[in-house]
Amino acid sequence: MSVLKDIQVLDRRLLLLLGQSQSWLAQNARRVSRTADGHLYVILPLLLSMAGDAGDRLLLATALAFAAERPVYWVLKNSLRRRRPAQALPGFTSTIIASDEFSFPSGHTSAAFLFSTLLCLQFGPLALPVYGWAMAVGMSRVYLGVHFPTDTLVGAALGMSLALAVTASLT
Repeated sequence: MSVLKDIQVLDRRLLLLLGQSQSWLAQNARRVSRTADGHLYVILPLLLSMAGDAGDRLLLATALAFAAERPVYWVLKNSLRRRRPAQALPGFTSTIIASDEFSFPSGHTSAAFLFSTLLCLQFGPLALPVYGWAMAVGMSRVYLGVHFPTDTLVGAALGMSLALAVTASLT
């Protein structure tokens, strides 16, 4: 139990260290965060499926991976019930209002890393830059004050793990 308490203390310190403002950084963090709202995960595989077999495989893998990821994410979030920073830290205010009550794990980050992993598995090294986008999504969620750093780390691990498991099951 001591390790979890230490992690939580570190999480809070990192979040507060980042600070927040209504600057261009906050506006860009909002923009990056919105790119992981879900539209991309439908539109890109559909467009790529029109281009051939690789796109068809991506479309199938994406559908199956999100069919697994969303319930796992929901059960974890609603079972563990970690309060978001604005509720857990007196005097802390988030830059945006989250769409649900709990923060662990980060669904935006999980989805971004799931999709990035699927793209890399399907298209190889050419798709590696999408991990930069996925990391930016996770960082934006922390910067906006709706997640602690470990929420996004676990979200990333969840997304990558499920993408790998689904892809392995398809081969």
